[in-house]
This record gives sequence, C-alpha cells and structure tokens, in this order.
Amino acid sequence: MQTIFAPAKINLYLHVIGRRADGYHELDSLIAFADIGDEIQITAGEGFSFEITGPFENAFQGRDIDSGPKSSNLAVRAVWALSRLTQKAPSFKITLEKNLPLGAGIGGGSADAAAVLWGLLEHWNLPKNLEGLEPLMLSLGADVPVCFACKSLRITSIGEKLERAPEMPEMPIVLVHPGKACNTKEIFDSFEGSFKDVILLPERFDHLDDTIEFLEGTNNMLKNAAFTFVPEIQNILAALQQQNGCRLARMSGSGSTCFSLFDDGEKAERAAKTIKEENPDWWVKNGWLGRPKRY
Repeated sequence: MQTIFAPAKINLYLHVIGRRADGYHELDSLIAFADIGDEIQITAGEGFSFEITGPFENAFQGRDIDSGPKSSNLAVRAVWALSRLTQKAPSFKITLEKNLPLGAGIGGGSADAAAVLWGLLEHWNLPKNLEGLEPLMLSLGADVPVCFACKSLRITSIGEKLERAPEMPEMPIVLVHPGKACNTKEIFDSFEGSFKDVILLPERFDHLDDTIEFLEGTNNMLKNAAFTFVPEIQNILAALQQQNGCRLARMSGSGSTCFSLFDDGEKAERAAKTIKEENPDWWVKNGWLGRPKRY
C-alpha cells in the first residue's frame, strides 16, 4: 500500500494582472505548501474502486463519489486520465482521506489529483516527466501542475505557468475555514478592480521578518468579491489578527480559508486552540508552511 500526502496549497499573495479573451483572469501569485492536507492511499486489487473517508467524507455525493470514467471527482478523473495516457488498466483501490474542507481556496481537489498522479507514476514505475503528463494535468485543472510540483513556486497566466520562487524559511501557520465554501467561478466573475502589474520577487527570504515585510506590500485581490458571498471571512481575519504573535493574516486563493503566519509554533498552536474554542463551527488547524511531507 502507498500513502501519498496531498498538502494544502497557500496563496501568499494573489494579484489579478489581466483578463484573457476567453474570460479567464490572469494571475500572479506566490505559492507555498503546508504540512496540513489530505491523504491518498493506493492499494493493489482487482479492478478499480474508490472510497472517501475522513472528516469531510459526507460532503461528497452523486458523481463526486463515482469511481467510473465519468466521475466528477478530480482524484478519480486523474486515475482514468493517466490510464488512458499510459494504456495501463487501473487494478487498485484509491482511498481519499478528506481532511481539507471543500471550496476552501487551498487547492484540495487539485492536490488530491496531483497526489494520485504522483502515486500512480511510482506504482507503474513511470517517470515523473512522462510525455503527455503536463497537458493531462492541465486538463484536470490549472492548479494541478503546481500541486504536483509540491514546492514553493510563483504561478502566472491562469495558474499553469510555474516559475522559481524565492527561498523561504519554514513558518508557523494557522488555517481557518468558516464552514462555507466559495465558488471559484462566482468569485472571479464578481471581481471588480484595476489589474496589477507583475511584481519583482527577491532572490530569497532569509528570515520571517523579510518574508512579512515583502508580503505586506502585496494582497489578495479577490478578497472583496469573496466577502460578498461569505462575509464570515472578515470575522476570521479579525480573529486571526487579534492573536498573540500573528504577523500576517490573509485569505488564500478565491476563499474561503484564511491563513495567518506566526512568530513561532507555540504561539500558532495557542492561537488555533483559542480560535477553535471561541468558534466551534469553524475548521481550524495549525502547522508549518514550507514543510509538506508527501515526497
């Protein structure tokens, strides 16, 4: 049995730099991964089957739990897409332990698909640079390539162009989700504002202070659109900013998860405990940014 970690993807900043003729917005974003996420298990067997477990298993229904080629679940779609590309029959069971909330702006579905692809390439003894893999990943979603890379990167265009990111220190992080999902298409369709130019990134961030100083000059340009659909996001940001040791609080992606970077791990842990006690309906986790454990 293989177990592959599917880490949460965090947009440290997210700028909208334009809109293409096909309606998609062009982005500039710095991505990092946390040691908080889903898990994929691949177990050898006869034929293909799919199961969802974990705290968010009941959030799936209909075609999301279908194991066939017409499934709407990205993890299952990844199986069938790689099977078609390689002409290898899927003879195993995929178990998705769903620990991340859905519609959360932290790349859960894309991370699951990327983890499945990574695991199956190893399962079938295929190279990670397999011919045809890149367009396959893009057919699943623009976030899948960066989730497959599973390291800090800058993304541009609609998210599929990957560029080197500055070296960053590991940073304590708290993630909070209000229990309400954001619809990515609705958020982008509701975006109003001027486009930004692509910003210049430094070569490296040596310390947390350097990282925070740079990030304070950036933002998430989708937050106002997200506030319209999930106003609780504003309450989350306020709660995070009130915690001792909080250096930066921001929404990730198109929402509705927010994150906060902290001075040290103990302060992050205490902050997560306090926020959870005061808001028992919220999903709250603490961990480390820049310390994903999948590979």
